[in-house]
Amino acid sequence: MEQLAIYAAIGFAGGILSGMFGVGGGLILIPLMTIFLKMGQHQAQGASLGIIMFSFVSMLVYYKNGYVDLKVVVLIGIGFILGGLISSHIAVSLPENILKKCFGVFLIVVACKMLFFK
Repeated sequence: MEQLAIYAAIGFAGGILSGMFGVGGGLILIPLMTIFLKMGQHQAQGASLGIIMFSFVSMLVYYKNGYVDLKVVVLIGIGFILGGLISSHIAVSLPENILKKCFGVFLIVVACKMLFFK
């Protein structure tokens, strides 16, 4: 039962941050799953990618309020599919410790960019 509560709390946190800031999977869910669920980096990234499809519901709220340009979504989505296909093959071939370090560097770069640059 306690494990179920942890899963629900992680999902809730990811959902809140995804709806509020457009993030959730990579930036929130992966660290939470590796820390609290003791998932490996590969497993957490795979689960995060599966969870992305549930953000569709949040996107509908933005769409109904006029904030989603479907042309942009489709065009970026095509690149997203291709990029995700290529990079997922690379990621699953990397050792866990290297992938985790790469992810950590990514988080630091994003944080620095948001904090110190326009």
